[in-house]
Amino acid sequence: MQLLFTGLTLGSIYSIIALTLVTTFNVTGILNLAQGEFVVIGALLAVSLQGTGMPMPVIFIVSVILVAILGGLLERVAIYRARGASSLSMLIITIGLSIALRGLALLIWGTETYSLPAFFKGGPILLGGASLNPQSIWIFALVGITLAGLYGFFEHTFWGKAVKASVYNQTGARLQGINLNTISFLAFVGAGGLGAAAGVSIGPITMVTYDMGFMLGVKGFVAATIGGLSNVGGAVIGGILLGLLESFSSGLISSGLKDAISMIILLAVLLFRPEGIIGAIRERKI
Repeated sequence: MQLLFTGLTLGSIYSIIALTLVTTFNVTGILNLAQGEFVVIGALLAVSLQGTGMPMPVIFIVSVILVAILGGLLERVAIYRARGASSLSMLIITIGLSIALRGLALLIWGTETYSLPAFFKGGPILLGGASLNPQSIWIFALVGITLAGLYGFFEHTFWGKAVKASVYNQTGARLQGINLNTISFLAFVGAGGLGAAAGVSIGPITMVTYDMGFMLGVKGFVAATIGGLSNVGGAVIGGILLGLLESFSSGLISSGLKDAISMIILLAVLLFRPEGIIGAIRERKI
């Protein structure tokens, strides 16, 4: 039970990051590999805001707003100016943004390890002989709210479908009056804000360091790849599966396998099911 709770918590963290990757990819066609740095900067900003005496809910909101602004600024400075470039060029740009943000975090916050207070007071919840951190419940709720919102927007609204269509046919989208530059800007604003929300949420559970964004971004990408980069539900399924596999392999075999599991799964999916598990299932049904 303890490994199950740990796996679900890890999986939920990866799911949030995967959701932001899938959303950005669905809207802009760009795979934003700087997403993990948004998570870290959100958490580190919350650490700094603690000294102001703000209550935790206000710190959460302010961190989300600041990183959302940062996401929009980076889109205008880097992505917007490179519009029309190849997908590979855009991918390299996001890698460069990731390195730059990591260096900025190092300069501002240094190499120290930080922590954040839990959102809820009280001890762990005992279930089935195992303990569940109340903070994990907040993370589960954040995943559920995000998934419901994104699924409802992309699948059940006219504008959501129009936005997805713009990725496949930009000329047709422009002829329908869709401003692709505005959509790209809003996608990165949303990705920044959601990344910060994830960072502040996981801060009370995991220690926060300037360089943790790389592995978080990689595991979010693995989760998104497992589910399929065009499916928001698949991102959550991929994140939960990855979290459970990491938790049980670490607990039952060796903790050294935790990061290796992610790489093995990524290679396996890219080799045998590049469209993702959900994409493969849909193709078979069709």
